[in-house]
Formats: sequence, structure tokens, C-alpha cells
Amino acid sequence: MIDETVEEIAEMRTHGSSIVAINAAHALSELLEREYATVEEFVQDVEHNSRALRRANTSHASLHTTQREIVRAVTETDVETVEEAKRVLESSIERVVNDVETAKRRTAMHLSERLEDGMTLLTHDYSTTVLEGIELAVREGNRLSVFVTEARPRFLGRKTARALSTLDGVDVTLLVDGASGTVLGRCDAVVVGIDCIVGEMLYNRVGTYPIATVAGDLDVPVWIAGSGAKVIDRGFAFENELRSPSEVMLEPADGFSIENPAYDATPLRLIDTVITDEGPERLD
Repeated sequence: MIDETVEEIAEMRTHGSSIVAINAAHALSELLEREYATVEEFVQDVEHNSRALRRANTSHASLHTTQREIVRAVTETDVETVEEAKRVLESSIERVVNDVETAKRRTAMHLSERLEDGMTLLTHDYSTTVLEGIELAVREGNRLSVFVTEARPRFLGRKTARALSTLDGVDVTLLVDGASGTVLGRCDAVVVGIDCIVGEMLYNRVGTYPIATVAGDLDVPVWIAGSGAKVIDRGFAFENELRSPSEVMLEPADGFSIENPAYDATPLRLIDTVITDEGPERLD
């Protein structure tokens, strides 16, 4: 289970950073079924497998923070038997998963409260928190129009468009990333998720920065939504990931190179409001 989860995270087969963190936490449950001679051996295995999960994607702040919480609980609790240590691991996994799910629900609720009937939005990539916020808003009777960028080269925006199209009350339009500037002037807000915030920088799916820049030029507010666990002040250094060139072009690159970064960095000065489980915070 752990090896499969590491592979899924590394290959980005799981979408949504909250879902990644939850799956990684559950993966450590595999260690509850293993036999260990000593508490020290068990703790070392927890630390080893947690590092493997974190290394699978060094950009995911929620993956990083939740794994550290689990390891800290296991290493800092004074126990005498392996069974006691396993109970600590099991309870810490349950607590972390519950915290992530609760924070995600609260963030989505705070986002939904800002979405008014008749609004036109633009969103980029695939965020389960943004999707849930929109779903909650239309449940209250609001009708929304949403432009969705494809989020090339992995086209995760197509997944977002399909999910939104199942909601009554949402008019969905899919467009290529480069066309966002042609519709932003008709939008009331840009709403995207958060991979992580470190210092004065938002790190999110590549393409976020140019969208936020054009939105700023057109005086369209940019809202970002994600749990407070994605806001990091220390102990985490964001590392961008250069994905396979084959995601961009299947043919051999003859005479030129291909660069395929997974994320870009958007200065928080371009962000109007950060929405977390603690509520919305305007950035002035």
C-alpha cells in the first residue's frame, strides 16, 4: 500500500493536495500489520516510510505537514511496547485525516459564502476545495458561470469542467490556458486552490501566475482557497518539479529542449483574498 501510494503521488495520479495528504496518511496503516521486535524498530520504519511518502512530491505542503505530525506523535510519545506504539500511530492517522477533512469542509464553506447568484468565475487546474465550495453555493440556489482553463499539459482542468458540469446551476465553459485573458474581463473573480504558501509566495499549478497577473491588470480579484495547513512559515522549502517532456510532446525534441515545470510562483501582492478554514483574509 505504501509503495503504491508513493508511486501514485510521484506520477500525480491522485489529484487534489488534501486527497494526497489523506491517502498518504492512510498508507502508513500498512505498518500496523507488520511484526517488529522492538519499539525502536517500529519507529524507524515509520520514519523511513514517511520520508518516502514525502519525497514522492516535495512540493505538497499538506503532505509534508501531515506526515510530520504523524511521525512526531509516534516519536515523542513514551511507550514501552510495540502494540502501544501501533495504537499511537493508528490514532494519529485518524486525527490527521479528520483534521484535513474538517479543514477542507470549512474552507469550502467559507468560499461558498462569497459566491453570489449570477457571478462569473474563472478557475484553473483541479481543486477539490474549490469544487466543493461551488457545489455548496449552488445548493443554496445560486447560479454561477465558470470558465475553466485546461491546465496543460496534464489537462486537469478538463476533470474540473466535467465535475462542474454535473451540478445544476453551473454554466461551464472550458478554454485553453492561453485564452484566459480573453474572458477575464467578464469575470467577477478568479478562484483557484492552494498547493502551498511559503512566505510571500503562492506556489500553485503552473499557469496560475500569468492568470493572476492579467487579472490584476483588469482589476479582477483573485481568491485562493485551501486549508491553513498549506500556509507554511518554517520547516518547509518548496521544491518545484520538472515533469517528463513527454507530457508536453510525444515526438522526439530534435534540436531543442523541453522544460515542463509542475508549478509556478505567484507573489501574494497579486492575491486579493486568502480563504482558509479560519475564514477569508483580505491581502492589502
